[in-house]
Amino acid sequence: MDPAIIGIIAFGMLLLLLAMRVPIAFALIGVATLSAFTIFAFRSGTFMPERAFKATSSLVFSNSFDLLHSFDLSMIPLFIALGNIAYKAGITTAVYDAAKIWMLRQRGGIAVASIVGCGGFSAITGSSIACASTMGRICTPEMLRLGYDPRLATASVAAGGTLGSLIPPSVLFIIYAIFTETSVNKLFLAGILPGLLTLLGFILVIWIWIWVNPKIVPERGEGASFQEKMNAMRLAWPALLIFLIIVVGIYGGFFTATAAAAVSVVVTTMIGFYQGNLTWTTMWQAIRETCVQGTSIFIVAAGAKIFVAAIALTGMAPALVETVVNANLSPVMLLLAICAVYLILGMFLDPIGIMVLTLPLLIPLVESYGMNLIWFGVVVVKLLEIGLITPPVGLNVFVLSNVVGKQAPVNIIFSGIWRFLCLDFIVLFLIVSFPTISLILSQAVK
Repeated sequence: MDPAIIGIIAFGMLLLLLAMRVPIAFALIGVATLSAFTIFAFRSGTFMPERAFKATSSLVFSNSFDLLHSFDLSMIPLFIALGNIAYKAGITTAVYDAAKIWMLRQRGGIAVASIVGCGGFSAITGSSIACASTMGRICTPEMLRLGYDPRLATASVAAGGTLGSLIPPSVLFIIYAIFTETSVNKLFLAGILPGLLTLLGFILVIWIWIWVNPKIVPERGEGASFQEKMNAMRLAWPALLIFLIIVVGIYGGFFTATAAAAVSVVVTTMIGFYQGNLTWTTMWQAIRETCVQGTSIFIVAAGAKIFVAAIALTGMAPALVETVVNANLSPVMLLLAICAVYLILGMFLDPIGIMVLTLPLLIPLVESYGMNLIWFGVVVVKLLEIGLITPPVGLNVFVLSNVVGKQAPVNIIFSGIWRFLCLDFIVLFLIVSFPTISLILSQAVK
């Protein structure tokens, strides 16, 4: 049997299993193992299963072993632990509290503070879904209590939660770096300007929304005193310190990205215990949550690595490259096609699943066109970020709805989210049209 046909069938089976809600890790491992076994069994031209067992088991176990012993992969549980410990210690919420106090006198100031708080949370945790879940518990109920329109109170947090994908450290950037063998440090730097551009754009969306319809927010509240503002800034210093450890430590040449994550975890733990906000009970809760979240990502990554190896056996990637080259598609048309694929998949699948499903085929194609993989990584992560709030299955929307409860039904969140989606598409257009936005900082690092 032609390996390319096996590869096409494998992709079809995988999409079918995902549509049936089979966990992506089990779908990847199962389809990849079966595909590899079939290819090895038909290698001599006739079906000889006895020759396939050893080769298949070697492919499965060797790829899993290599991935799980990857030094770069150790960053993921460290950054997850950093986010969980920082939340339990009250460090991530201090950024929101400070922004809220400074914005009290502004109409819609709490919504703007929510966006800023999501940005600060993202700069520590690197997880969009965790950001939406955590900030949803803090920001949305308060805005609803103060009389904010439910669409603004929910959509601003759901959109702000996506900042965790771009603003470093980002789990998606780490996974992309592992599967494309690119620099994690350069990817982190490349995501800074697009992430800040998105954050400022979200704030602009809120201001325009309030300007068009002032009734969606309450009247100006009484402003905080200068002393209260200074106290709020003082309480937020641990978040700034952790961010500086990560950014300055990595790009100043003091730490590797993994070492910066480890140092940040230690510093965060010490600050939490010193301030009295972290106890041994909450510390254990943070560790337990880290183990659950990290293990799930590791299993998906291992399944993806096996799937990539199986797809390599089919020869689909070079065949796809040859087909596209023969079709004489322009780089613009290729990018439009890639964007369409990611946006469609983003409506139904989670970001990690989309990434591991598409990268084995797309990276050889992108390289054949001479495109910069760092810039392409930013484009991919931005597309995945958009998918987190795109109907009908925007993960951040459903996470926020589950966290807030009956006050935030999914249809209400989606009715407000389209304004932020429009801004996301504008930023995506700018990133694609002007690669310098992503590359200007990363090119400064050797």
